[in-house]
Amino acid sequence: MIPLSYFLEEPSTSSSSTSTAILLTSPSSPSPSSTSTTTSSSTTSKTTSTSTTTTSSTSTTTSSTSSTTTSTTSTTSSTTSKTTSTSTSTSTSTSTSSSTSTSTTTSTTTACNSFLNQSTYSTSTAPYSVAVVDVNSDNKPDIIVANYGSGTVGVLLNTGSGTFIAQTNYLVGTNPYSVAVVDVNSDNKSDIIVANYGSNTVSVLLNTGNGTFSAQTTYLVGTNPYSVAVVDVTSDNKPDIVVVNNGQNTVGVLRNAGLGTFSAQATYSVGTNPVSVAVVDVTSDNKPDIIVANSGGYSVSVLVNAGSGTFNAQTTYSVGSTPYSVAVVDVNSDNKTDIIVANYGANTVGVLINTGSGTFNAQIAYTVGTNPTSVAVVDVNSDNKPDIVVANSGPNTVGVLLNKGNGTFSSQTAYSVGTYPTSVAVTDVNSDSKPDIIVANQGSNTASVLLHC
Repeated sequence: MIPLSYFLEEPSTSSSSTSTAILLTSPSSPSPSSTSTTTSSSTTSKTTSTSTTTTSSTSTTTSSTSSTTTSTTSTTSSTTSKTTSTSTSTSTSTSTSSSTSTSTTTSTTTACNSFLNQSTYSTSTAPYSVAVVDVNSDNKPDIIVANYGSGTVGVLLNTGSGTFIAQTNYLVGTNPYSVAVVDVNSDNKSDIIVANYGSNTVSVLLNTGNGTFSAQTTYLVGTNPYSVAVVDVTSDNKPDIVVVNNGQNTVGVLRNAGLGTFSAQATYSVGTNPVSVAVVDVTSDNKPDIIVANSGGYSVSVLVNAGSGTFNAQTTYSVGSTPYSVAVVDVNSDNKTDIIVANYGANTVGVLINTGSGTFNAQIAYTVGTNPTSVAVVDVNSDNKPDIVVANSGPNTVGVLLNKGNGTFSSQTAYSVGTYPTSVAVTDVNSDSKPDIIVANQGSNTASVLLHC
């Protein structure tokens, strides 16, 4: 496990890029390995009422190898950031697979809103991020993991009934920390986008069909990119890349130039050590806004979309200690999207209710397991109310907090997963119309699948 303090050091001022593009092969045959018990536990919930709002602003400047673009400015206590961006691509090819393992044991919970024991699948070294998306057009969601320690992304295709084949690995940049899977070139095939913490780049791997991918094209971003989201922020029907640069305290926006190519990033200032980003409309104007969890600043930043993919200066809201993951979903059925954050240092999840026009109440905090690293918000019990699912890296569990209505939540029920879970996704993987839980376990080099009962 890489210590959290490593990612919270003082930001550096230089950035560099690297780009390579080959498919990594490491064939091996699947080997079974067993996983053990599912536990359920209850913890008490508590509320805290912290509220701080500040505004800061940013100016943006971008340049690329073939052209220069300058973009501009916000108001209020302004800071200036300048980032240069380049894109390169190289390619070599071919395939691979590595081992997988599955097993289940007994479950201690039987209610319809519970989950069965995990099945585990081998990944490469230190999977830090997971996405679950159909990449081979068979209407079955597949697992994609960013393997931090091996510089690869692994693709595990769904064989049906929520089982997966051994991963195929593709080479990306150094220390890939976050992965998103979205069609970026309008061919109706989902592509892979990765934030490479160690090489200060994002990689784009285009889907060539049947769940195989081309060699990466890389784009230079800021220092230590930590989290990536891919959403159309310019209303041109082309998804853009939004990345948080942990070492420079910025968020970068790379516009889609068409055919899955991207312009140089424009940067906006956020809080200290940003680690997670969501891109969702919080002001009900049909323009996606940027929401960032700042682990060093104990805050979340909200940057409202000013139109044409430019953003206003941040407004910040205080949350718990070391916020590590953020999701933005309407949890109280008022048609306004709310902020949910996993507070790694406080052992809580915080819920900030949207009061309208993109402003938020102070967080209400709910106790979860030790060191929560990732949060997803999805209705898991078919009552049309989104529930909270959180990866607790300390006790090696995922916690499920059911929505009681009006945006309040029950205490968590915990389920055992692999060692040091760092990322969670919630998607129906076995076509039974019930959402399942998928977890990347950084410490055990596995992905866990917990099927809904």
